[in-house]
Formats: sequence, structure tokens, C-alpha cells
Amino acid sequence: MNNIEKLNHIHKLGDECAILRKAVTVNLGQTILDISAVMSGVIGSGGKILIAGNGGSAADASHFAGEMIVRLSSDKNRQSLPAIALCVDPAVMTAAANDYGYERIFSSQVEGLGNKGDMLFVMSTSGNSANIIKAVQVAKEQGMITVGLLGSTGGKLVKMVDRALVIPHPSTQRIQEEHICIIHLLVSLVESDLI
Repeated sequence: MNNIEKLNHIHKLGDECAILRKAVTVNLGQTILDISAVMSGVIGSGGKILIAGNGGSAADASHFAGEMIVRLSSDKNRQSLPAIALCVDPAVMTAAANDYGYERIFSSQVEGLGNKGDMLFVMSTSGNSANIIKAVQVAKEQGMITVGLLGSTGGKLVKMVDRALVIPHPSTQRIQEEHICIIHLLVSLVESDLI
């Protein structure tokens, strides 16, 4: 591929991303508002948000927790908002994987850290990750609110979580790009509710 072909490829991807972003904000705007209101309610009631994902979604989970704990914008100082990324403690994750199997790396943490009225916020581009499914099952048993930021068709999780936000696209990269945009929108909306 020569430079002109590469530039055309970049422009094509940019156009595709812009079209998807517009579709997401138009079609999913109300769902984003609803989820942010539930998040604000959980925090306002003294609860916390546990966040889980695999691979790129694990990085997004960590990013999400960081923006909740610290802040979204450098021009806005505020109190920390209670959020825990369940994918950042290698000792816990590897112990759970070793002792119980990879399927329990998140559910073991939900069992130990989650309380009734807390939220489990999961991210999965397929909606079919076994360890995320198990975490949602445990969260429901504990009386937690469950939210899924999903991709493609939403997979099995779309019917399991209390609220789902699905990016209906076949590309993992495009789904993850929209997920991070939605994370930023959610944190911004929660900040506006609570600060």
C-alpha cells in the first residue's frame, strides 16, 4: 500500500467512525442518560461501582475507574467517586484463576467486594465472556445492579444485565472506540449530577 492508498484508508476509517459515533449518540442517547442516572443513584445512596472487562475492555475498565476516582477534566476538582476496576490486581486475579479457574477471576471479587445496592458495570465486545457472565450471576445473587457496555449483538449478557448499552458493529476496534466515548459521557453526566 503506497502513501496515497494509506491516506485514503485513513479517510475511509475516519468517515466510518464519524458515522458510527453519530448513530450511537442519536440512537443510544436516552440509554446513556438512564445509565448515568442509575450510576448517580448508586453513588448518592452510598454504593460503589465495580467495573470488569477483558483485554482492551480491561484497560477501559481501569481508565473508567481512574476517571471516577480522580476526575474527568483537569479544570474540575471534585471528590472521588467510588469505583473499583476488578482487572488491576494481578495477585487476586492469578490466585482466583489458579485456584478456581479463569471463569472466576471477577466473580470472586464481586463476592468479596460487592454489596446489595452496588453496581457491577461490565464491558464485553462480544457479550459472551464466561468470566463476565459469572460475575453478573454473582452480582445478581447479591442484589447488585448490573449494567453491560456491550458490542455486536450483545451476546448472552444483553439479556442478563439490568441495563445494556450495545454498540451494534462487527468490529472490535470500532466497538471499543465507542465504549471509551460512552465512558467519558457517563463520567461527565455523573459529575454533573453529583458535583
